[in-house]
Amino acid sequence: MTASIALVGGRGYTGSEFLSLLTTHSQMELAFASSASQAGLPLTSACPDWPDTNATFIALQAADVAEHSADAWVLAVPNGEAGDWAESIRAAHPDTVILDLSADHRFDDAWTYGLPERFRDAISKSRRIANPGCYATGTQLALIPLLDKIVDTPVVFGVSGYSGAGRTPSPRNDPERLHDNLLPYCLNGHLHEHEASIQLGFDIRFIPHVAPFFRGISLTISARLSEAVTAGQLLENYDSVYSDEAPVQVSREIPEISAVRETPDIHIGGFSVDERDPSRITLVATLDNLSKGAASQAMQNLNLSLGLKENMGIEHE
Repeated sequence: MTASIALVGGRGYTGSEFLSLLTTHSQMELAFASSASQAGLPLTSACPDWPDTNATFIALQAADVAEHSADAWVLAVPNGEAGDWAESIRAAHPDTVILDLSADHRFDDAWTYGLPERFRDAISKSRRIANPGCYATGTQLALIPLLDKIVDTPVVFGVSGYSGAGRTPSPRNDPERLHDNLLPYCLNGHLHEHEASIQLGFDIRFIPHVAPFFRGISLTISARLSEAVTAGQLLENYDSVYSDEAPVQVSREIPEISAVRETPDIHIGGFSVDERDPSRITLVATLDNLSKGAASQAMQNLNLSLGLKENMGIEHE
């Protein structure tokens, strides 16, 4: 059986990335993709590999979702806009799966938080899934193996490619402004700081920056533990926790963005212990903000909710 997928907001970077994943998924097919600004344009304008050159984005309003049906709806709309869509879809199609890529439902207990490595069982039983944010995904996966050992407040220094700022022009996605530059922003209270803190159960401090490259995230994380450790013990711990998690790759070396770009993976490594105080540690996590930070994680969640193999459509050599 092939599951039909409706994509709302397919023209944005994340929507385009999700379309690309659909082209290789053997048990999902696109019912339609909508775009408020690009209705009538071919899907190939957003996804050059789309196999049907005649397929176009459709115009669709939230009030009109009853006229369309699908096994799952993916909301790739800006923050603040998903609520109306979700409400209309629930009313018209109460049994369909809804996956929200925006932040609108990440703090709503009626929705399942879609971090598969931690909430796989709940996701597989859910019809309402809130996809995590990109920085929050990397931060959580980097700290989950230490949940019972962390004291004080971890500090997360994040650097993202400018695709994370979306298509709407701003200083954070202006290549000229970013050329030979690094742009700090939102130095207190970033949404993903709040998100990761709630999910982890303790506060973190997150300091985001935008760099001149297009896609990818690097997180350098410092934390204090309740006991002294060695780098080898950290490596062994992370290997054990993530041994069965295909997208999570653990290594002794410091991971680099170039190795995860355009992949569904997150790399965690570079484990370092302060010789002056071996309870203080530093590690690095890298992921692609458009893939594991958004679209490929959405695919994991949809696969689980629809009863398919979790990594179908995102497996790679």
